[in-house]
Amino acid sequence: MSLQRSRATVWAPTLLLAGEWIQIFGWWLLAGADPALAVLAAGAVGVHFRHLQEISHFAVHGVLARGRRANVVLAELFAHLPMGLGPVRERRTRHVRDHHPNATVHGVDPNLTELKAAGLVHGVRRGAVTRAAVYPLTVRGLWGTLTGIGRCLARPERAAAVLVVVVAAYAVGGWAGLVAGLVVPRLWLYPQFAWLSLLGEHTWFDPERRTGSRAEIEAGRCLRLYPEGVVMGAVASVTWLPYGDLHHYAHSAHPAVRWNYLPAVERGLAPPHCTPAALLIGPGSLLARHRRALASAGGVPVALDPSHPAGGGEA
Repeated sequence: MSLQRSRATVWAPTLLLAGEWIQIFGWWLLAGADPALAVLAAGAVGVHFRHLQEISHFAVHGVLARGRRANVVLAELFAHLPMGLGPVRERRTRHVRDHHPNATVHGVDPNLTELKAAGLVHGVRRGAVTRAAVYPLTVRGLWGTLTGIGRCLARPERAAAVLVVVVAAYAVGGWAGLVAGLVVPRLWLYPQFAWLSLLGEHTWFDPERRTGSRAEIEAGRCLRLYPEGVVMGAVASVTWLPYGDLHHYAHSAHPAVRWNYLPAVERGLAPPHCTPAALLIGPGSLLARHRRALASAGGVPVALDPSHPAGGGEA
């Protein structure tokens, strides 16, 4: 932690975030130049939006840049405002205070509530679990995305920021840049990437309740995707699980550690009880595990006591 604090700056994360937008502008140009490239641009911009979300996640924890205010300002200017997301401070409350100390706890964890809204509840049919894996691509999922953006647009400053991005996408890439480079990635692809990440964070429906240190507790409710899959791990880490999200278990055990140190932290932890080699396909995949857990009766765990070692997710 001393090393992390000594290396913290404001200019380095600013350049990192600006670099994401420079690449997005480049994809808008390519989308406007060729219809075939527009398809590629849609996927690439979806990935960049996912990167922006995950970088801003560390700002929410207060460890992206030096100083609390700098973290909030960078996350707002480069991610939340232009992408039509809610205020950073609201996300911090929901994620750091409500989710981290209460992960997988029914009625308390807002992420679990989100999964239940998509139909992932005990006793649900097998096909419903499969459909829930692509929930953001469904009509209900799209409506949820649109209503979330709509709430943001109700605030003038956030509406103005989104308008600037819309005008920029059209000015750089024309209609192709606007539709393939902004609308499709923001409404469908980025939400789907983020949803897959959410599905792969925890053993949501059958966590193993443990006591002890924070790491021991998180080892019972977290997981590690692709533990031996070097290729799939590399692909995931540059697309839908960027900036340390592949190491979510290490992040849950040590939420104040920035992403570049998480692989080293993970090597010092005992492995979690769940280490699936695949996310969606195969009997050993995480989705298959979710299906089996939801097919069971399923208990309703109680919230953790605030004095418990797992409580207090503040970074």
